[in-house]
Amino acid sequence: MNAAKVLIGAHILSMLGFATYAALLPELRDHWALSNAQAGLIGSAFFVGYTATVSFWTALTDRVDGRRVYLAGSLLAVAGGAGFGAAAQGLASAALFQAVLGAGVAATYMPGLRLLSDRIAGPSQSRYIAFYTSFFGIGTALSLALAGWLAAAHGWRVAFVVCALGPLLAGIVVFLFVERIRQEAKPSPSFSVATLFPVAAWRRVLADRAAAGYTLGYCAHCIELFGSRGWMVAFLAYSAGLQSAGAAFPWNLAAIAAVVNLAAVPSSILGNELALRIGRGRWVRMAMAASGSAGVVLALSAPAHWAIVLALLVGHALLVMADSGTLTAGLVGTVPSELRGAALGLYSLAGFAGGMIGPSLFGVALDLGGGGASAAAWLWAYFAIGAGCLAAPLAARAFGRAR
Repeated sequence: MNAAKVLIGAHILSMLGFATYAALLPELRDHWALSNAQAGLIGSAFFVGYTATVSFWTALTDRVDGRRVYLAGSLLAVAGGAGFGAAAQGLASAALFQAVLGAGVAATYMPGLRLLSDRIAGPSQSRYIAFYTSFFGIGTALSLALAGWLAAAHGWRVAFVVCALGPLLAGIVVFLFVERIRQEAKPSPSFSVATLFPVAAWRRVLADRAAAGYTLGYCAHCIELFGSRGWMVAFLAYSAGLQSAGAAFPWNLAAIAAVVNLAAVPSSILGNELALRIGRGRWVRMAMAASGSAGVVLALSAPAHWAIVLALLVGHALLVMADSGTLTAGLVGTVPSELRGAALGLYSLAGFAGGMIGPSLFGVALDLGGGGASAAAWLWAYFAIGAGCLAAPLAARAFGRAR
C-alpha cells in the first residue's frame, strides 16, 4: 500500500477532534458564562499542549520508529477529546483536556510529516508535503462539520467523544500499513533535556538564514490561521445577528465553517506550485500581505448580506492557506536530512506557539475593543491576528538590507 496515501488519509482522521471546540465555542462560552478572553484561552490550551511536547515527539523520530510515536500520540489525542466530552465542567478542566489533545496531535502531525518525507524523495517530495499540510484543512473541515451535526443532534458531550475516535483509527492505520524502514531501527532514547530541547541542533538550523526565515514566517502564519479558525463560527454567529429579516445564513454555522475550510485546501497546493515558479520568498511575502489585509476587510463586512460575508470569508481562508505548503516545503528543502527531525520540531514549535497566541489574542482584542457585540472589536481582533503577516514584507525588506 502506498505509504504517502496512507499517511495523508490517516492525517485527516487524526484531525477529527481538532476543531470540535471551535465549532462549539459560542455555545460553550455562553453555557459556562465565559468572557471572550477565557473562551480564547481554552482554544489556546490545545497549542500549549502541542508546543510543550512537539519538539520532544519530533526529535524522537530521529531515534526510534516513527510509527510508534504516531500511535502513542493518537492514544493521547483520544484521551484529550473523549475526556473533554465526558468530564469538562468549565474553564480549568476544559483547558486541561484541550492541552492533552494538543499533546496528542503534536505526536501525529509532525512525526507523520517525518514519516512521509523519509519515504518520498526527489521532485515529488515537495508536492506530497504540500498535499499533507493542506489536508490539515480537510481534517479541520470534517471536524467542524461532524461536531456541529453531532452537537445539534445529541449534545456537545457526544460530539467530543465521537470525534475522538478519529485519532484512534489514524494511529492503528499508520502502525499497521506504513512499512518500517531501516533508518528508524535505532537505539531506544534516554529521556533528557537534550532530547526534549535539542538546542545544539536548533542552533545549526537557525544558522541558516533561509531556515530561520521559514520558521519565523510559520509563526506569523499560525497566529492568523488558528486565530481566524478558532473564532470563525463565533464571527458567523455575530454576523448572523446583524442580518436583516429574511436574509439569514442558509446553513448551520459550523457546516458553513467546514465548507470554508474545505474550500481553502487547494490554496496551499496551488500556492506551492506558484512559489516554484516565481520564488518561495516572493510568494510568501505576497500571500501574507494579502491575507492580513483580507482579514480586516472581512471584519468590516459583518453587517453585509450573508452572500458577501461568505465570499469574503472564503477569500480570506484561501489567502491564509496560500503560503502554508510553501513554508513547510521550503524548510524541508533547506535543511540537511540529518537535521530534518530537529528542524521540523523547531519549526512546529515556533509555528504552533503562534497558534497558541492566535485564539487568545483574538479573544483579548475582542474584549478590549468593546465585546462581541461591537463592530470595532471584531475589526481590532482580525487586525491583531493579521499584524504579523502584514508586517512580513517590511520585515523581509529590512532583513535583506541588513544582510
